[in-house]
Amino acid sequence: MKRPAPKRRPPAEPRVLDVAIAEIGGRGDGIAMAEGARLFVPLTVPGDRARVRVTESLEAGTGKGEGVRAELLEILEPGAGRGDPACRHFGRCGGCTLQHLSDAAYRAWNVALVQGCLARVGLGDTPFEPLACTPPGARRRARFAALKRGKRVWFGFNERQSHRLADLEECPILTPRLLAMIEPLRALLGRLLPDGDDCDVVTTDLEGGIDLLLVGPRRLDRAAREALVAFEPESVARIAWQADNRSGAEPVANRRPAAIRFAGVPIVPPPGAFLQASAEGEAALVAAVRDAVGSAGRVADLFAGLGTFSIPLSQHAAVHAVEGDAGAVAALSKAVQGLRLTVERRDLFEQPLTAKELGRFDAVVFDPPRAGAAAQAEALAASKVRRVVGVSCNPATFARDARTLVDGGYRLLKVYPVDQFLWSAHVELVGVFERG
Repeated sequence: MKRPAPKRRPPAEPRVLDVAIAEIGGRGDGIAMAEGARLFVPLTVPGDRARVRVTESLEAGTGKGEGVRAELLEILEPGAGRGDPACRHFGRCGGCTLQHLSDAAYRAWNVALVQGCLARVGLGDTPFEPLACTPPGARRRARFAALKRGKRVWFGFNERQSHRLADLEECPILTPRLLAMIEPLRALLGRLLPDGDDCDVVTTDLEGGIDLLLVGPRRLDRAAREALVAFEPESVARIAWQADNRSGAEPVANRRPAAIRFAGVPIVPPPGAFLQASAEGEAALVAAVRDAVGSAGRVADLFAGLGTFSIPLSQHAAVHAVEGDAGAVAALSKAVQGLRLTVERRDLFEQPLTAKELGRFDAVVFDPPRAGAAAQAEALAASKVRRVVGVSCNPATFARDARTLVDGGYRLLKVYPVDQFLWSAHVELVGVFERG
């Protein structure tokens, strides 16, 4: 029997309210209360008195964990933590959400975000090391979006919570070499893209030059390939293309070697490979992991990627690196000669290392994607590994996995917070666990 479609609520009449901002939420929006409802107000800071427009029913924001988005109309009285944005695009471009905070307020928010996630799972009393901060002009990897309309190419990042593009003229977070690529890429895509077509461009600033990966257009004809080969900036080391996110990357131009070094060991990553967002952030994470692993003689590095932690750790320990991505495994495997390092390809979401397998190691490092490592955390909780080090770019899933480990008999000794994604609502961290 076919069920009737649920009745849609009629849109609420727009309302203008004056509110007080109490805090900043996990996505970077200010939070205020109005008639028992939580309002999420972008571009505000605690202490702001703001005039906002609400177009949803306030009833939708009265449930636990729920809220209603509001549009900022005017700051009536600024809060103490307000600062001057560093970029003319801030407020439209979705790449940054927190440039309007002062430096002190921004740093405090980074730490408070991690502390809040841990507090929600009963680990709020965990000691913290000082926040490691990434400076402007350090972001070495970015994925741009491009869209051609008529003779114009819009090139940049999506506007916040929108599919519209903010057309970039500047970006204070990018390395100078990546920033210098914006206008040449805009001109190139003006020749490559048909009217109305779009694509993404993954850019990575490597030793040897810029690595470019075009994701789309779906087909490259001979003229397009010739244009890519002739692409002028001397800083470009290699260019690859893939039709969509599910396709393999096809090399188009390879002008010179492009590599990343971990502890002095060169790795040639596959096109568009994941790297830590900045050299400074990577250095802070590696230092924290090395400090946490200590004198352990046998170490497993899970979700090892290209070897960010495996290679530095192999200087003082025998390391077994486990990674599911074939390209990353191939790149890392070429660098193991002369290192105390073995490499295994394995999907740790579907086939986590078991408690028995983990028993071979004195310490385990795990650095999963944003979804966390729920299955692997369960296996670790059942193991007898003395020291576990978790690295995460998502404090919420880290807190979930930390609770699993603590319930299995571990203690969360301390956390190293790392601000690697400057002015965004993302915080990286390293957590140190010990059994007993």
